[in-house]
Amino acid sequence: MRRGFWGQGVVQAMAMAWLVLMAAAAQAHKSSDSYLAVRAQGDQVSVQWDIALRDIQFAIGLDANGDDQITWGELQQKQAELQAWAGSRLAVQRGGTCSFRQQGLQVDEHTDGSYAVLTLAGQCPQRSGPFSIQYSLLFDVDAQHRGLLKLDLDGATHSAVLGPQSGVLKFSEAATAGDQFVQYLREGVWHIWIGFDHILFLICLLLPAVLTRRGGGLSSTGMRGVGGFREASVGVLWVVTAFTLAHSITLSLAALEIISLPSRLVESAIAASVVFAAANNLRPVVQQRWLMAFCFGLIHGFGFASVLAELGLPANALVLSLVGFNLGVELGQMAIVAVFLPLAFVLRHTPFYQRGVFRLGSWAAMLVALAWFVERAFNLSIFWWT
Repeated sequence: MRRGFWGQGVVQAMAMAWLVLMAAAAQAHKSSDSYLAVRAQGDQVSVQWDIALRDIQFAIGLDANGDDQITWGELQQKQAELQAWAGSRLAVQRGGTCSFRQQGLQVDEHTDGSYAVLTLAGQCPQRSGPFSIQYSLLFDVDAQHRGLLKLDLDGATHSAVLGPQSGVLKFSEAATAGDQFVQYLREGVWHIWIGFDHILFLICLLLPAVLTRRGGGLSSTGMRGVGGFREASVGVLWVVTAFTLAHSITLSLAALEIISLPSRLVESAIAASVVFAAANNLRPVVQQRWLMAFCFGLIHGFGFASVLAELGLPANALVLSLVGFNLGVELGQMAIVAVFLPLAFVLRHTPFYQRGVFRLGSWAAMLVALAWFVERAFNLSIFWWT
């Protein structure tokens, strides 16, 4: 009877792991984002707004003939509706509401697909004073959507993430270095939490932390839970420290534009790192997981830097903002560890963890990451529902 109970538990664990991973896979790498670049000089304002075609398709529809391909002609046919829809979800104020006129429509490519690029020019009632932005694109249908804002306000650079709880932001002409640090700290935390491939890589490294090998293998009959929490914590500390050190190095080098790699190569390599980490759980080749964390962490650092490439770093607080973003990534990472490790430790002796979470979870992670790799390396669509 007990064996049947655990057998049912393993099946449930597999189903849960698969559903969670499929939800993450549907995001491919990141949640829905738009990129908002605003330049305000006195009472003159210009805006470049990049909105994903998949988000526009979801909101107002673009694919007129239903062939799952959005053409330039289909986008042009919806231009007036697109501009009205987007315009109703963005308001800028300086001494009152600023008025805008549409200037153009283009298409640009980001790492996660094609984006419509709206350009606007406007004028505000006042030339100086507080500047505010109200943003609500897609919040009514997607609470995970975020607007990545880069604002040049009278020569001072500001960056922010616009979400349901921060859809209205006010800025003064000059931001202190402390303000910039806090902004980038928040953005670092948010970036790791929406980076599903980064999270999956980290979890694959953490899964064996509460297990120890019998006879040199981690087969379903050759593993047991570690004796104490200290033993598990030391292994996790080595992994997290190596991962942190590695991605801090390449994040800094990429953000400071010392080294640059093609985004397609970076994203494909990140997917491959998840495949390797999951496969290594099933058949260990690399015994020192901290070494694997360091080597692949170098690649993940370039992935973390991609959001900074969109936001930019303020010239007046460049180093401090970079440190804030990096620290935010670490805080987000430690929050994940703080939730996962105690739960895994409590369950470490059970077949639910050893066979369901560890073994079947590693298989699910490997399959999802393989699909990510194919999508990114060969520009194909595996998750057809995304």
